[in-house]
Amino acid sequence: MDPLLVITNSDAGTADEESLDQALTILRAEASVEVQATSNPGELDGVLHRAGSRRIVVAGGDGSLHAVIAALHRRNDLKTAVIGLLPLGTGNDFARGNAIPLDIEQAARLVLHGEVRPMDLVVDEVGQVVVNNVHVGAGANASRRGARWKTRLGSIGVGKANLGKLGYPIGAAMTAWNPPVTRLRVEVDGKVVNDFHQPVLMVAVGNGSSVGGGAEITPEADTEDGRLDVMISRSTGPMARLLYAVRLGRATHHEREDVEYVRGTRVSVAGEEFWCSADGEIYGPERQRTWHLEPAAYSMVLP
Repeated sequence: MDPLLVITNSDAGTADEESLDQALTILRAEASVEVQATSNPGELDGVLHRAGSRRIVVAGGDGSLHAVIAALHRRNDLKTAVIGLLPLGTGNDFARGNAIPLDIEQAARLVLHGEVRPMDLVVDEVGQVVVNNVHVGAGANASRRGARWKTRLGSIGVGKANLGKLGYPIGAAMTAWNPPVTRLRVEVDGKVVNDFHQPVLMVAVGNGSSVGGGAEITPEADTEDGRLDVMISRSTGPMARLLYAVRLGRATHHEREDVEYVRGTRVSVAGEEFWCSADGEIYGPERQRTWHLEPAAYSMVLP
């Protein structure tokens, strides 16, 4: 077994540390393991600089995985990297979408005995990566509000047993009450699939399928198929929004007549100001963004 470099979050709570200890016991039984905790991009870059040929194991959630892959991409080391995941986050959408066990001991055994396969990556026009999913409109607005509520409620409780998990549902409920409706031009592989005369509720560009801890916003997306899934919701009226939300909970919203679902390798969104939520990171307001797919950009240990 190749030696392992396990990268953790310095701010991890007690519950995460206990879960990590369980995983490390399993890993150390079969491999040489070094654990490095990082708390900022500089520390992470220094750890990756010393990684050598070791398999990199991310102990954390979607944000931690994004940070490691983004750092490797900046260093031009991503193509040769092999990455494993111990899902210790709140949402763990990447793990859910790729059948990586949420049980930490099962995940550790997968790191040791799983199959190494090439994974696709999304990159925007300024070189920033999206590992799982980026969306604009109502979903991003819900994420913005949810992040604020997650911070406010995260201190109520102990470790992961706190009210922070209610942040995204609260943000989603607030957005559903008064959602943004935006006029956007959306192009997929150079073809216009939505123009300014058709206001949209949201647009999602999926490499992976789910966001927000399991909401399958692009339910047919596959991180290994060499395609981006693009979901455009025009469910802007009050009743349409309600029915869309119900179908979203069942991952059948993309079958609605007022929803466009297409695939491609390059997506451009332009128009009125919009916010983006990329792997849970909120940025904006923007007027134009473009994302393209880089197939087989890195290797991941999967079932």
